Amino acid sequence: MNTLFDKIWDSHVVSIVPDGPTQLYIDRLYAHEVTSPQAFDGLRARNLKCFRPEKIYCMPDHNTPTHDQDKPIEDPVSKTQVDALARNAKEFGLNHFGMFDKNNGIIHVVGPEKALTLPGMTIVCGDSHTSTHGAMGAVAFGIGTSEVEMVMASECILQQKPKSMRIRVEGTLAKGVTAKDVALYLMSKISTSGATGYFVEYAGSAVKNLTMEGRLTLCNLSIEMGARGGMIAPDETTFEYLKGREYAPKGEAWDKAVAYWKTLKSDDDAVFDKELVYDAADIRPMITYGTNPGMGISIDDNIPTLDTVDAAGQASYLKSLDYMGFKPGEKLLGKKIDYVFLGACTNGRIEDFRAFASLVKGKKKADNVVAWLVPGSWLVLDQIKKEGLDKELEAAGFAIRQPGCSACLAMNDDKVPAGKYSVSTSNRNFEGRQGPGARTLLCSPLVAAAAAVTGVITDPRELL
Repeated sequence: MNTLFDKIWDSHVVSIVPDGPTQLYIDRLYAHEVTSPQAFDGLRARNLKCFRPEKIYCMPDHNTPTHDQDKPIEDPVSKTQVDALARNAKEFGLNHFGMFDKNNGIIHVVGPEKALTLPGMTIVCGDSHTSTHGAMGAVAFGIGTSEVEMVMASECILQQKPKSMRIRVEGTLAKGVTAKDVALYLMSKISTSGATGYFVEYAGSAVKNLTMEGRLTLCNLSIEMGARGGMIAPDETTFEYLKGREYAPKGEAWDKAVAYWKTLKSDDDAVFDKELVYDAADIRPMITYGTNPGMGISIDDNIPTLDTVDAAGQASYLKSLDYMGFKPGEKLLGKKIDYVFLGACTNGRIEDFRAFASLVKGKKKADNVVAWLVPGSWLVLDQIKKEGLDKELEAAGFAIRQPGCSACLAMNDDKVPAGKYSVSTSNRNFEGRQGPGARTLLCSPLVAAAAAVTGVITDPRELL
């Protein structure tokens, strides 16, 4: 009667504090440059070492520039943080994939593609989008800096066990509909707080038919529904993706691992605290119109009118639309845009670049659009070149940048100017998220590609 989440969580319990939290063993800690400096300082202050340094992997991603990475970082804050991570990793004897290292990239892209993330693991990082790794059949969640220090010192963490939710998407996704659209659709239905207090398992035929990259995108956005994390049971798609990757088990160890991974699924009679079911046929290409990821509509729909919004939320609804320069009831199709961003831990994988390239091939980038195409890792960039996608994109007027978080958040050089519209494949559209005053519309790589070649918000199905 156990859920997948129960099976992994319970197998990692070290102890339970009476009327308190669970002491949970952690298999893997990922550390980046933004949320780790204070954790290292805390260890020094208490004269502590990392308990199991081989379990910890460090890499800069938020602050790394996406051009001229072989030169010193110009921004002093970014340089300080990136340099500090390198020093701290060396001092404490940790694995470090520094800038320009072939293993570097966005931490949530590198983990799965190197098979550092494996089914059945518990994984934490000082970053909310750690939920991404749940796509591999792991319990993965973001933690605070003091908790990063706790895991470094003990390889354990104190946590209250979340409630369980299963979201099933049944049926077949239509042409032009991606995992990103599924996630934005779910958020538009249950809101950005609809999964608060829960760990979500995604299931159903539409989810089972997603590629590994699609599953990573879906789980990445679990946190935007308020969930503690999201996960998908490992299956043949997972095993095929992992086999032969650098840190995956080899030989007999692989066979033994797969035998165990096959047990990682919710029992047929497992009971969830909450269960939701959606029909894949109802999902169309999505785009956001407001300032949280739950404010999304099908691309050919109108922005909701004020009478459809709860009375208590009308003031903040109007404030959000005012920031975006939109009005209730209007259409987004045909609206002029300024920037297009393909990348982030949400959509910076090879499949996303294939999708973008498939739509822009034989066309030209619109003159009014500044496009930032940023791979999630050096491995993704290598694959882009291997498949000749870089040539196809260059012929259409696009340039590919170097790996990093880039324009997902305004922590590096890739900032969208105030008042400009950015059609973005990233995960958040909060006020100022992509730069002070920037206006962000979240979407899939296909919707981003359609906007990039037309210069306006366009239904990608018209160009496929």
